[in-house]
Amino acid sequence: VTGELELNPKQPDSCALVLMSQRIAKDLTPFQIVLLWTSLEDEKGILFHSQAYSRASEVGEVDLEHASSLGGDCVGVHPMGLLWSLKLEKILTKLLKRDVMNNPLQVQLKLYDSDVMVTHTTITTPKVSLTLERWYVAPGVTRIQVKESCLRGALLLHPGGRFPVVIDLFGGIGGLIEIRASLLASQGFAVLALAYCDYEDLPFQLEKGDLAYFEEDANFLLRHPKINLTFSVSFNPYFSISMIFFTAAALINGPNFILDIPQVYHGHINQLWPFSPHSLSISTLGLVELQHIFEDTRAEASETFFLPIEKAQGHFLFIVGEEDMNVNSKVYAGQATEQLRRHGKNDWTLLSYPGVGHLIEPPYSPPCCAWRISNLHLFMHWGGEVIPHVAAQERSWKEIQKFLRKHLIPVVTSCL
Repeated sequence: VTGELELNPKQPDSCALVLMSQRIAKDLTPFQIVLLWTSLEDEKGILFHSQAYSRASEVGEVDLEHASSLGGDCVGVHPMGLLWSLKLEKILTKLLKRDVMNNPLQVQLKLYDSDVMVTHTTITTPKVSLTLERWYVAPGVTRIQVKESCLRGALLLHPGGRFPVVIDLFGGIGGLIEIRASLLASQGFAVLALAYCDYEDLPFQLEKGDLAYFEEDANFLLRHPKINLTFSVSFNPYFSISMIFFTAAALINGPNFILDIPQVYHGHINQLWPFSPHSLSISTLGLVELQHIFEDTRAEASETFFLPIEKAQGHFLFIVGEEDMNVNSKVYAGQATEQLRRHGKNDWTLLSYPGVGHLIEPPYSPPCCAWRISNLHLFMHWGGEVIPHVAAQERSWKEIQKFLRKHLIPVVTSCL
């Protein structure tokens, strides 16, 4: 048996996320069944792998863009299935790239005869193999470390021109996460990935959310020569919905009230929504589910607990995973849009995805249904079903970019 693996020559090797599209194998026996095995090590040396059985065409080619996987970790036509179906050898671990500018992920793609046992792939020589580089940033994008006053983060800039700015905030994970920022910067935005806890000299765990911190980051951006001063966008539902200076805000699976920690702005303290500890649930796998901990106290809470989003001048994009086991996102997004509607606001869009969990990430990221939150010392259940979740990640990423371009300034795009 002979075979050859190849990249699509129409796509640059360094372009992030262009990995298993179109023809990847040729010179096989017509209609031959082969095992495709993919693996990578993350920055901590943890191994992820996936496999799929595919049938060659009548001309001896495997084209994942059209061919159906016969079995393995994904079944059906899934051109990027070998990426999003990557499973970890260490349970309850998430594939997370910290260094987006250097050292791309090395993706090993191997082709075996179909009679090779999956458990024997590590001791069997593949017929052919190929190492692909998965980059998260396009050529020319620059990264500037931000350490000004109390601000901590990274500013990622597309080469040339002046660009609308996106402020990218993650939820309670802590640290500085730049995956989404680097991909958006590759699309022509200036993106500030902002840290607010568990990074450098920032506190490990926030005791309060001081909105003056985000006011300071806006002032920092106003002073930068490559920033279009008019625009600002935020992704984090816990803080961005409290800010009124943005032009547009994409909010992924978040509440319309303050939870976890109080928010403070120039001495004014916004109240926390009371919760019911007895409403916390534990799944059959021992994972913590917080989805309903605020339901029993809803009758006790007045409208003063809801964030006054009707005062914001910007546009909202609410992205909801209907099987989010961490936050009751569907209910909270419904409350938020009803609040906007009551005040005559129609500058919002709601995207609600059935079967989708809490962590909605950029395309082809392996779904993470459970993960340990270090500052809580708990294993959280994020929820979601694999196929709906990966489909929603791909669709919502396109919708986010469309939303930003509609409300900001259209700019040149890359292949990311």
